[in-house]
Amino acid sequence: MMRKILSIFIVTLLIISCNQKQSDNYTVTSIEDESILVEQQYKNSSHESIDEVEKQEVTKKKIIKDGRLGIRVSDLENIKFRIDTIINHYGGYYASEKLNNSDWETSYNLKIRIPSDNFMKFIHDAETGVGEILYKEIEARDVTDQFIDLETRLENKRNYLKRYNDLLIKANSIKEILEIEEKIRALEEEIESTTGKLKYLSDLVAYSTLDLTISKQKNFKYYPIKRDKFSEKLKQSLSKGWFGFVDFFLFIINIWPLWIIITLIFYLWKKYKMKIKRK
Repeated sequence: MMRKILSIFIVTLLIISCNQKQSDNYTVTSIEDESILVEQQYKNSSHESIDEVEKQEVTKKKIIKDGRLGIRVSDLENIKFRIDTIINHYGGYYASEKLNNSDWETSYNLKIRIPSDNFMKFIHDAETGVGEILYKEIEARDVTDQFIDLETRLENKRNYLKRYNDLLIKANSIKEILEIEEKIRALEEEIESTTGKLKYLSDLVAYSTLDLTISKQKNFKYYPIKRDKFSEKLKQSLSKGWFGFVDFFLFIINIWPLWIIITLIFYLWKKYKMKIKRK
């Protein structure tokens, strides 16, 4: 009887031990398999085509508006003040402001950022009744596809980041922890980069850019070049001539070894010639 009870106890212990090992192996294997699955899904999603992304519902178009406008005016300062007033009225600002003043023209080169909803209104007010329109270019670019693509990729990356963080909690070895942390770091960098691109595009969509040039022509006037008096020019010429002569004389003295060599060569050549004549 005791042998039978002992045999049953030993068999029970063996069964429990085997189940525990299988459970541990399943935990490690499941973490590795799940990590591989997440990585495969992430790689597949990163190559998702824009055509599939465009199927999502878009509530509002994302349009970037830019323009160039050149105006010739008769009263530059008053028109510049008028442009300042219109910009403040529509909630815009100057990205840059340059004043150029030449003999034939005075002009302001202005880079203006205006809320997109007020962009065309601003252009209409700026060009109405101010002077001659020299050129005008307006461009609108639809970047809705880029927005959808970036937003979708960003959402996917955040989802995979969450899943990797969940896997990090379940990791049982240093190797697994380091591998998952490396994937998390790479994902965080990609999320930061994609977020920056979205912010940049959002700014371009929210605020339109206009390069505005307002100019005023001047009546050309001839301004003769001022010259010194004849007496001053004469003094300057005599002074330069004297200093030039002194410099030349000093240069001749400076190369005295060369004169000795030339004299010696001349003497030898003369002596050689006289010797030939005697023969």
